[in-house]
Amino acid sequence: MFYGKLKNISIEDKVGIIGTSKKVKLFCGILFSDEKIKQDAFSILENKFGKIDFTSSIMPFDFSTYYNSEMGENLKRLWISFEKLILSSQLASIKVFTNSLEDSFAINSKRQINIDPGYITPANVILATTKDYSHRIYLDKGIYGEVTTIYKKNGYIKLPWSYPDYLSDIATKFLLDARQTLIARLKGG
Repeated sequence: MFYGKLKNISIEDKVGIIGTSKKVKLFCGILFSDEKIKQDAFSILENKFGKIDFTSSIMPFDFSTYYNSEMGENLKRLWISFEKLILSSQLASIKVFTNSLEDSFAINSKRQINIDPGYITPANVILATTKDYSHRIYLDKGIYGEVTTIYKKNGYIKLPWSYPDYLSDIATKFLLDARQTLIARLKGG
């Protein structure tokens, strides 16, 4: 009987011990065309999650036309991160909040800003999404998580599903800078 065998296993024999949610660095990927809407959204995000500590350079979002029919042409992309660390288990709730924030700026049910939250760990970058796919796992509240890229040998490497803008020089610099800050904070620095 398998259960009887488990009762006799000592703590030293256990393969893994269930842990708790880890502290991670919250960030958001932002797509926008209207500067005022971006600034208003930043104010609301800071109210909710605390001070923004890193903002990437702005770059044209010319990697895809996926959002053009909804959000228009000449979209811009940037990333922000927050000084305060979060627990990784909070990501689904954060995505629900950012979706409602996007809706608050919508005109005729068309988004004017796209806010995709995720988090950075020392090992990887996780994005929240409402879309299920083979490489995503269900988190909670209708939200999935995706390992978008992983850190290896002083940089981030491409995965088969990595978004090209997340591998751009601007994104890479932002992610590396935010990662360094996270590591210092986790070490107590």
